[in-house]
Amino acid sequence: MAEAVEGIGGVFFRSPNPDALRDWYSEHLGIEMEDFGTVFTAKEGDRTVWAPFPADTTYFGSSGQQLMVNFRVRDLDAMLAQLRAAGVDVVDHVEEHEYGRFGWATDPEGNRFELWEPPR
Repeated sequence: MAEAVEGIGGVFFRSPNPDALRDWYSEHLGIEMEDFGTVFTAKEGDRTVWAPFPADTTYFGSSGQQLMVNFRVRDLDAMLAQLRAAGVDVVDHVEEHEYGRFGWATDPEGNRFELWEPPR
């Protein structure tokens, strides 16, 4: 094989109000936004997972959600507390695995997203 994909170049999805949703992610997750969205620059050792799930998965939340974004965070507990304090719908359950800790929340359009704290 001559060519191969080297990683994820972006995550794109539809929104009925993209400007408001960009503002929400900027305010609540601290993502610096431009008109088009944002660009994350990888640091040495950063990893990105790409994985198809079964059509009937409940991992993403509602059955109508076709994708879920996983955001890498430094301190999962602090991020979840920050989101709760802002009134964001946050799942109470946190999962811990050898590859890190995971939590979930939902944006104002009902999109569930995942927060991942890699192992230190």
